[in-house]
Amino acid sequence: MTLLLFGDQLGPHFLTGHDEIVLVESAAALRRRPYHRQKLHLVLSGVRHLAAEFPDRVTLVRANTYGEAIRGLKGPVSAYQPGSAAAVRMLGDLGVKILPTNAFALSRDEFTAWAGNREKFLMEDFYHFQRARFDVLMEGSDPVGGRWNFDAENREPPPKRARLDVPAPWWPDEDDIDAEVRADLDAMDLPAVGRDGPRRFAITRAEALRALEVFVRDRLPHFGPHEDAVLTKDWTMAHSLLSVPLNHGLLHPLEVVYAAEDAYRGGAAPLRSVEGFVRQVLGWREYVWQLYWHLGPEDYRHRNGFRADAELPRWWSELKPGNVRAACLRTALEGVRDHGWVHHIQRLMVLGNHALQRGYDPAALNDWFVTSFVDGFPWVMPVNVIGMSQHADGGVIATKPYLSGGAYLNRMTDHCGSCWFDPKKRTGDRACPFTAGYWAWLDRHERQVSGNHRMVRAVQGLRRLADLDQVRAQEKEREIF
Repeated sequence: MTLLLFGDQLGPHFLTGHDEIVLVESAAALRRRPYHRQKLHLVLSGVRHLAAEFPDRVTLVRANTYGEAIRGLKGPVSAYQPGSAAAVRMLGDLGVKILPTNAFALSRDEFTAWAGNREKFLMEDFYHFQRARFDVLMEGSDPVGGRWNFDAENREPPPKRARLDVPAPWWPDEDDIDAEVRADLDAMDLPAVGRDGPRRFAITRAEALRALEVFVRDRLPHFGPHEDAVLTKDWTMAHSLLSVPLNHGLLHPLEVVYAAEDAYRGGAAPLRSVEGFVRQVLGWREYVWQLYWHLGPEDYRHRNGFRADAELPRWWSELKPGNVRAACLRTALEGVRDHGWVHHIQRLMVLGNHALQRGYDPAALNDWFVTSFVDGFPWVMPVNVIGMSQHADGGVIATKPYLSGGAYLNRMTDHCGSCWFDPKKRTGDRACPFTAGYWAWLDRHERQVSGNHRMVRAVQGLRRLADLDQVRAQEKEREIF
């Protein structure tokens, strides 16, 4: 039986036991949405590198559509469960046998058993289960260090210096395949966004292993303390940059977290850094995958509890933030434009926070994150965007909206000191759009959030504002961000 692999299924755990493997380059898929140029490069580079590495086992088929390519194959075809409900439907319509994926630590059956009849989910509960299930950072039945979570110790503000002063990430060297990919993309009429640039993410197995090795050895020891901080001139800080090789299936999550655990047990990395990283990979990443399927992909993506329906502005959707004055928002959008990647706090507390305050349509925002980020896939974003960032699911994922004003951004970033806006002002020409937007959003949704015990102090603060009418009118007409 021929095995069909997708561009996010490139690791050895997909290849084992299969002698006839097919990869597909679909011209229609490349044109379907306005993907980031560097994302398209990574996808094509990944499949072409794998085909070149295993020429006797792997065939690369170029076709207009996946359906055209699959119908042209001889004999029965199987495929591992892909990363979107749409792809599952396509494979079913084409008669392809779908195998359970081995890209994640936990199987879907095990997750279903764990989820039971839960209607609301806490990632921390799942994370504890995962740690015990796979014996990661455990001493018997107890967590190492006597605590499951060191998050409170990993919220230090950015240092006064411009960079973290940690060893640089490992960067790949482009080769002839990358040059061919770039030439082919240049020749195609694609609705791409973002800038092309040197490939910054691992897209072969050898590169992924090297990137993992360098991160664990050089950068993991520094990861924890400032993982929630943002520095204007240090876009990588101590982050791993492993989301691309993980999401392309080049690394298995268990090999990643066991490598991090080995660093802790060998005395090479502190517990708070290792625990924070393990929580991202074995906790949140696995959680997002499982809930994508468990909650029903099509229904969940269209949840819109706050009835937000504003269109994404062109300067956002087309990644052209040149006229954005808010330093934090401009820097985040420039990062997406230049790299197709910014770290989780910029995604959640800058981009997501702005989108929530301005009432952008959650489904459109979800699709933007999928297409504009090099690590974005259909399964990755709904829980992150619809649930956590926009709280559009009514609290299924998060206990409160991730909403903040300028005070948080002033504390956790180095942006505000040089920004045109003043984070302490909510009215006037220099009023921070995040500070003013925070109160304007609360005003619009006071009734809906007043029953949330975690929002009580915020609602009480809103009721004490003497200038609420001015804030309300100002933010309704705001055009300058």
